[in-house]
Amino acid sequence: MNSPLMLFFLCLLLCPLLALLLYQQYAFRTGTQAKLRSIHEKLKEILDTDSQERILIFTENKELQELTAQLNDLLEHHAKAKADYRRMEQTSKKMLSNISHDIKTPMTVILGYLEMMRINGEATPEMLGKTEQKAKDVVELVNQFFTLAKLEAGDMDLTLSKIDLCETCRECVLGFYEILQEKEFQVELSLPEEPVFIYGNQEALTRILSNLISNVIRYGSEGKYLGVSLKTEEKEVHLDVADKGQGIGEAIGNRVFDRLFTMEDSRSRSIQGNGLGLTIAKHLAEQLGGELTFVSNPYVRTVFTLKLRKVI
Repeated sequence: MNSPLMLFFLCLLLCPLLALLLYQQYAFRTGTQAKLRSIHEKLKEILDTDSQERILIFTENKELQELTAQLNDLLEHHAKAKADYRRMEQTSKKMLSNISHDIKTPMTVILGYLEMMRINGEATPEMLGKTEQKAKDVVELVNQFFTLAKLEAGDMDLTLSKIDLCETCRECVLGFYEILQEKEFQVELSLPEEPVFIYGNQEALTRILSNLISNVIRYGSEGKYLGVSLKTEEKEVHLDVADKGQGIGEAIGNRVFDRLFTMEDSRSRSIQGNGLGLTIAKHLAEQLGGELTFVSNPYVRTVFTLKLRKVI
């Protein structure tokens, strides 16, 4: 068979194969493009409608499968970020409302006493004492909000030094002596006789302890018990602040350290705090490289434990 005829037969054989190959490539391209278009349209729909749906595509193309999975991961992160933002927005609004209310109440009392002094032309020791206390309450509240704002912004630098934690505990409990006596609390201190040293910040440690003891007086008053104990381990110290009051139920246990969370008590509205003390205490503990946790058995024993690194 001569060469031209052989070439002709080869062309007849190859042309259908080439046509089939081109058709398969065209079908693959158009199928992929169609699926990409479908993914794009679904993604746009989800974002425009703020839907919780996810992209679902049926394909054997691994690249398209990976692309869809990554887009769905991004949609999950997007939804979580929006939910977190809404939560923070609601918390900020609540904080502003609480600031306004908590400052307005003592300021109203202060202005009332000042008006009485102006009308009567004299200031009794009792009036002056109550006015002074309410003014201190306002200052303390403002300080708490500023402290929390600085902690959450990472704008608080704590200078660390070697501190005897036993002595800090004694001084802090002594600062509450009068109110504990007035409320007939049984106070139990269990501290080592020898010093227990940690690297910490004196002001921060005093603030943590004060907030925990204030919490006991406010919410654990029915138990009329305050226990402060210090235990040492190989590399850590554990400081426990305990009470035998109403405790913390499982339903709210995961919210205790949330800012502005307060334990509502319909029997005694006066005991409610502003919901910042435990939040600040936890942030400060973490700033010191430690941890603040709690366990609670209502009306039996509720214990907040501050864990810190020990000076070895």
